Amino acid sequence: MAQLARTPKQLGEALRRYRTLAGLNQSDVAARAGLRQATISQIESGHGAAKIETICAILAALDLELMVGPRSKSSSEDIEDIF
Repeated sequence: MAQLARTPKQLGEALRRYRTLAGLNQSDVAARAGLRQATISQIESGHGAAKIETICAILAALDLELMVGPRSKSSSEDIEDIF
């Protein structure tokens, strides 16, 4: 199930959903990614100051990958309504 994320908040919500589906808590993901639990919490809350290395570590810990593609024509508000 792919999820579209255009903002830090949407990315955080998507990561939280995948983490929950995997049956993991924030501490589990933090341990797998070599990060602090507080970092996972900040990212899941939509904190926008995350390094790309941090995001990549979390994606790897959740067995996810980042795909980049052209932006669709719908607005970010339309995307938020989906979630």
